[in-house]
Amino acid sequence: MVDYQSLLLALGVSAACLMVTLFGTWFSRRSDSFLLTLVIALFLTIGGIVAYSFYTLKAGSLGASVAYTLLMAGFSTIYSAALQFRTGMRRWRTAGLLTLVCAALGLPLMLGGLDGVGFIVMNTATATLLVETARQYWLARREAPGALMGMAILYVASGVSFLLCAAVLIAERQWRLGHAPQNWAENLNIGVCIAGMTGIGALSLALHQWRMAAHHKRESMTDPLTGLLNRRALFEEHQNRRLYPSTAVVVFDIDRFKSINDQYGHATGDEVLRTFARELSREIDSQATVARLGGEEFVMILEDTQAGRAETTARDIAARFSLQDFVAGSDVFRCTFSAGVAIGTEDGRPFEEVLGSADDAMFAAKRAGRNRVEFARHLREVNAEEDRNRA
Repeated sequence: MVDYQSLLLALGVSAACLMVTLFGTWFSRRSDSFLLTLVIALFLTIGGIVAYSFYTLKAGSLGASVAYTLLMAGFSTIYSAALQFRTGMRRWRTAGLLTLVCAALGLPLMLGGLDGVGFIVMNTATATLLVETARQYWLARREAPGALMGMAILYVASGVSFLLCAAVLIAERQWRLGHAPQNWAENLNIGVCIAGMTGIGALSLALHQWRMAAHHKRESMTDPLTGLLNRRALFEEHQNRRLYPSTAVVVFDIDRFKSINDQYGHATGDEVLRTFARELSREIDSQATVARLGGEEFVMILEDTQAGRAETTARDIAARFSLQDFVAGSDVFRCTFSAGVAIGTEDGRPFEEVLGSADDAMFAAKRAGRNRVEFARHLREVNAEEDRNRA
């Protein structure tokens, strides 16, 4: 039969191993800063486990108070790490405030001799923090459903085991102990926590690997200068599509862009591209896709629209973009663009063909004097036929 001290030692070793693993994981990719918060939380928790272990050997209100404070600080920081994971914002104030609240609730009881009630408060507070931690990961589960749902389940299981510890003390009316609680719930709690830490560690590593893979995929699919989708991402998403009359493709090309680079430098040219990308991004919603094809050429795919509406959208962008002032040294200049519009057909036209028609229309706009929007040839023929019918 494993004694209580051995279980505490195993719990401390498990927590230490998890802390070292997570620190190494954070160190390899420091953008996942919630891992560092979790490392600090585990450091505090290990301190609390060590203090509690000494308290079980030699009981005293001071030892109980130190263990209580460190454990509450650790679990408060664990919750803050989960909140940071979901929101992307550091939550040190949250951790500090929760620690102070827990200390205010439990320390007077520990120091006043009502250590049994203090342990009930500690176990209840810990259970609440762990369940709330589980809720944060559950709310973020869309990012990596398997790993995050698994972590949520393990945190809930750990929280329930702490709640059982509180329930046993209440059921047995152990308001004053003078020693560490000793019952079946305490042993179960340590066992669940050891298993939970092992599982959470494995899932944290899996989550980190998933995030790294997702990060590399985003980088490969995103234009680094503008933040828009790149050509590869555009074709990966749309190349097998057939477009119908409700889908429009608009190709944009900034006028005389080579002259801008030659006259004002590539840094100024890059700023022109970024500014134009921001104007295009203002049109992005659930019905639009925007990408940079390369160089100064961009494309927009509009869903549930008509050719006339696509033309209006392009002209609105042109009106805003043409009012942008660009500064290069003592010079101030403005830019325009040419655009071509094409739509799908009733029988469904391959995406690449519609894109090619929009590209041809854009070059027609260039030949017609630039700073204009042109329809693809088949649209011009349809419009001409409609004009003849009306006449």
